Amino acid sequence: MTIFSYGFMQNAIFVSVFISILCPCIGIFLVLRRYSMIGDTLSHASLAGITIGLVSKQNPILGAFVFTSICGALIEFLRNYFKKYTDLILTIVLSLSVGTAITIISSGKLHANADSFMFGSILTVTKFDMVMVLILSAISVLTLILLYHQMIYIAYDEEAAKVAGVKVQLINYVFSILVASAISVSIRIVGVLVLSSMIALPVATALQLGKGFKLTLIFSIVFSVIDIMLGLFISYYLNVAPGGFTALVSVAVLVLVLAAKKLQSTIRK
Repeated sequence: MTIFSYGFMQNAIFVSVFISILCPCIGIFLVLRRYSMIGDTLSHASLAGITIGLVSKQNPILGAFVFTSICGALIEFLRNYFKKYTDLILTIVLSLSVGTAITIISSGKLHANADSFMFGSILTVTKFDMVMVLILSAISVLTLILLYHQMIYIAYDEEAAKVAGVKVQLINYVFSILVASAISVSIRIVGVLVLSSMIALPVATALQLGKGFKLTLIFSIVFSVIDIMLGLFISYYLNVAPGGFTALVSVAVLVLVLAAKKLQSTIRK
């Protein structure tokens, strides 16, 4: 009996494929805008959404999506008041999210275990989760395709985009919902605590190749697939949480690419 014959593993692979495509598509815009820490903040915000979903006996993935979308919109709203203090905005949203999550968990009203969402688990992916992943991923990718050129413009120069007539604020709000979507679909496998690594690290690895935007995006997806699949399969055999091990694989792949780049530079000299 092979690893692929297990139903839970088939579910995990299905979700992982969508994660490995969606996360770098979102991550590349966050990294180019130097907003990678927003991904980390919203990852922690998703924990509050999960606990709200569990305590209200609703689907935790849906809860994570709704609450993370609200937090993403809140970050954009607060940017009007703290224009020069992005780190302060993230601290405010992080405090709201973590405070909400800890309050609900410590209240004793949460009659479910949230650990699998914090660390990631291939055993907890359900058929309903797969449907949610498929719908959210499809909507996100379609939106990215429709807003592709405007988002590139905003990523490189937000002020110039405003002058050119791009609806920057509206697109920023839409993008914050896309980030929430990417985080929501990834929680089951990767886990809240290391989710930001899947958004940023494959992009960071692809940037080392020094290619144009489209090739960087393609290589980001390639590295993301490598990271998640290796993390998923090896963690299964090591009997460890896939999220943490996937983060380690992501760092290892980045180090290997940096080492290869350094070796290539030395050989040329």
